Amino acid sequence: MSVQAGSETEAQPLPQRSLATSAARNLATTTKSAPQMQEITSRWLLKMLPWVSVQGGTYRVNRRLSYSVGDGRVTFVKTGDQVQVIPAELGELPLLRSYEDIDVLGELAQRCRQVDFEAGQELTSFGSPSDQVFLLAHGRIDQIGPGPYGEDAVLRTVADGAYFGEDSLLDDEAIWEYTARAATSGTALVLSRQDLQLLADRVDSLRTHLDRVRAMPDQRTNTYGEAEIDLSAGHVGEPVLPGTFVDYDARPREYELSIAQTVLRVHTRVADLYNQPMNQTEQQLRLTVEALRERQEHEMLNNREFGLLHNADYDQRIQPHDGAPTPDDMDQLLSMRRGSKLFLAHPKAIAAFGRECNKRGLYPETIEIGGSRVPTWRGVPIFPSSKIPISDARTTSILCMRTGEDEQGVIGLHQPGIPDEIEPSMSVRFMGISEQAIISYLVTAYFSAAVLVPDALGVLENVEIGRWR
Repeated sequence: MSVQAGSETEAQPLPQRSLATSAARNLATTTKSAPQMQEITSRWLLKMLPWVSVQGGTYRVNRRLSYSVGDGRVTFVKTGDQVQVIPAELGELPLLRSYEDIDVLGELAQRCRQVDFEAGQELTSFGSPSDQVFLLAHGRIDQIGPGPYGEDAVLRTVADGAYFGEDSLLDDEAIWEYTARAATSGTALVLSRQDLQLLADRVDSLRTHLDRVRAMPDQRTNTYGEAEIDLSAGHVGEPVLPGTFVDYDARPREYELSIAQTVLRVHTRVADLYNQPMNQTEQQLRLTVEALRERQEHEMLNNREFGLLHNADYDQRIQPHDGAPTPDDMDQLLSMRRGSKLFLAHPKAIAAFGRECNKRGLYPETIEIGGSRVPTWRGVPIFPSSKIPISDARTTSILCMRTGEDEQGVIGLHQPGIPDEIEPSMSVRFMGISEQAIISYLVTAYFSAAVLVPDALGVLENVEIGRWR
């Protein structure tokens, strides 16, 4: 048996006989993708809203005269376990609207008594005398009244920022027309008629304001708070027909186009030398435009001036009956308006709604829109949007809206045809080259959103997304 020399030692590496792939790659042209970006989402709100051209940068919403003012939501501050109402927020109460003495409002705020309650506790009793207003700082309360056959029925569910019992502050004979039962634990502030009257006896301006409110004639309105139009129907013969006119809001709201801007900077050497196989300036601009559109959708939902979450009318905001979004809650949200075109919800809220449907053995249909399968409820598509915030308490909101100017719905506002436009209402303007040889481009988007009538937009608030049982 022959034995090769060196068999007891490690084998020596063979000499390289061809060009290594690592070296060859330096001379090869790689196949590469365009620059990718995780921030890009489906942006369904921008796709589904009808866009109205706004010449002059301002859109005025003329409405029939309405007597309701304020957003109906009271704001509080919390220090430790103590809760206080912000004095100016007391002006949300119909009784104190237009009263502007902040010192007196501050004293009223100090007179509010804090009440902590537990789930199942009754705060008011149907038919009992009512002499105080409840300001709900935190928690959810069901207002329960007699049903048509004597059984209890939930008339309304209120939550953070709501108030009830305000009529009892001036009416000595007021009674509770429902039982207020806590659905969750929480905190409320209570202002009594006696405390209000004691302060009014001492402060002339408050007493004068309350007397003026008492003396005001009841405004003749329809169920939507609009000035009534006198009509006659079903008559026979030749009665005298009522005369009428349609009164307009003397101070209609105007929406100015908002703006999102950034300055894109590209070095001349990059723009000159590194443009194959992709144009660097075009790719930089493409990603910048995507980021601006993402910010645009975020603002249209969350901006405090015109964002949809902040501009939904108080009467169009409802609370889930059991925390998680159920088919019953979605039905109630749909029933508040005609011609609903779409739901908009955070993907986790859609998942929570899906779990509630699964519990009941319901399987919502899906439809294809723009090449994507979208779930529906009662035939209305439910679009996802990660721009709808989720609170620290793992709650969020679901929006439902009617869209279109002809339908008196929700519309998007923009101004196409601006100088240096690359997309409708978005422009890129050359700003020059700096001494460091950096080219600058100003990228600008103009936009806004408007709710033409209050019932065009509804919100299911405080939707719990973390419940799995």
